[in-house]
Amino acid sequence: MPEEPRSAGLLLRTAARVIDFILIAAALELVPKAGYFGGLAYLLLGDGFFNGRSVGKKLTGLYVVSSETNTPCTIKDSILRNSTLALGFSLWIIPWIGWVFVVAASALEFILILGSKNGKRLGDEIAKTLVKEA
Repeated sequence: MPEEPRSAGLLLRTAARVIDFILIAAALELVPKAGYFGGLAYLLLGDGFFNGRSVGKKLTGLYVVSSETNTPCTIKDSILRNSTLALGFSLWIIPWIGWVFVVAASALEFILILGSKNGKRLGDEIAKTLVKEA
């Protein structure tokens, strides 16, 4: 009997997110104004690509599924699960206020992942999704 995929660990999830943020930062650096909106769009939609995998998740062997149907993350699920991070990213351009919000939101997400039985962050709870290892 094949083994059921397990919930992704914090280290792999962090590595996947860092890769995604590097792509967003590269877009911001190469084309500042368009890169900002492109980065925001990628942050919101990225997990809906490649059968529930952003580029970072694809490279680290992770994928996002609906916790209710166990099907790959859709674009709608991706927007819901990443809305908390996108809000922080959109406020990042406001000195101090945006930065403090991003740090506070990231800390909250980290605490929720550590305290959750299935490793769910706030965005996963909102969208009813899980991140699993391939």
